[in-house]
Amino acid sequence: MKNLCFLIIACGLLMCSCDIRKKDTKAPATSISKQVTSDPTTVEIIDSVYDFGTINEGDIVEFSFRFKNTGNKPLDVSDAKASCGCTVPEKPTAPIKPGEMGFIKVKFNSDRKPGEAHKSITVTSNAMPEFPELYLKGTVIGKKETN
Repeated sequence: MKNLCFLIIACGLLMCSCDIRKKDTKAPATSISKQVTSDPTTVEIIDSVYDFGTINEGDIVEFSFRFKNTGNKPLDVSDAKASCGCTVPEKPTAPIKPGEMGFIKVKFNSDRKPGEAHKSITVTSNAMPEFPELYLKGTVIGKKETN
């Protein structure tokens, strides 16, 4: 009993004396979106949804979503991500100057994706308000099995 009390008190003292909080002297890293939006501009989305209609499984759909920099500063698109690996977006490599058009190119591979397709593309930029999500949709007709 005496040993058990000693063990409990020792563990309590040990826990109180240890500061398990992380002590990091480095400044916290800021996210890309916060860095990019520190000098905002505005954007007009020309194409926000592309309906590719009905295609056959295995077809590849390519489309370029158009947008225009309506602000007074260059529009920096830092990232473009799709909701799944079958859709690959390509962002502009250079900033879009005020008044100029830009494109987010997207390729959708319908292989093994029969049925209704609803894919979203999230764009990170220095636009305020934020760049809205872009959508790719349509129907993929499945391959018929051959016996």
